[in-house]
Amino acid sequence: MKKLLLTLVVAAFGVVAYAQPPAGDAKPGDWYGEKVSTEGAVAINDAVAKLSEGNDKVDGKIKAKITDVCPKKGCWLKLELANGETAMVKMKDYGFFLPVAAIGKTVVIDGEMKMKTTSVAELKHYAEDAKKSKEEIAKITEPKKEVRVEAKGIVIVE
Repeated sequence: MKKLLLTLVVAAFGVVAYAQPPAGDAKPGDWYGEKVSTEGAVAINDAVAKLSEGNDKVDGKIKAKITDVCPKKGCWLKLELANGETAMVKMKDYGFFLPVAAIGKTVVIDGEMKMKTTSVAELKHYAEDAKKSKEEIAKITEPKKEVRVEAKGIVIVE
């Protein structure tokens, strides 16, 4: 009986610990995923303009400000765009996560940017991760075309 109880306690602790975003202050110079240099980074709005010109995707480094990080695991983040919208960032192969402390920081991301239509189910999932109210989640009824970035690596700049 004691072994069973101990096993359950250890398993519960593991689940709770696994479901948390990584700890950290997200200080300038901290990097996540592949190590990224800031050389050659372009402003995110310049990269989005290339997508608007008809390019299917834009590869390379972009510089942007983080507006939101998944509070559940740190598995996605949103970047500020000039038009008041946001770009969604997912980590390549779900290979790394960012701490919530990265909100408000400027980063350089090495990865691939493209336009994607996000399904209602996926949008609701992100809203649940972000701990939105049931009313806010219920208002999501249409897919959304948005800028999506698949990040290989991220470095905090400021």
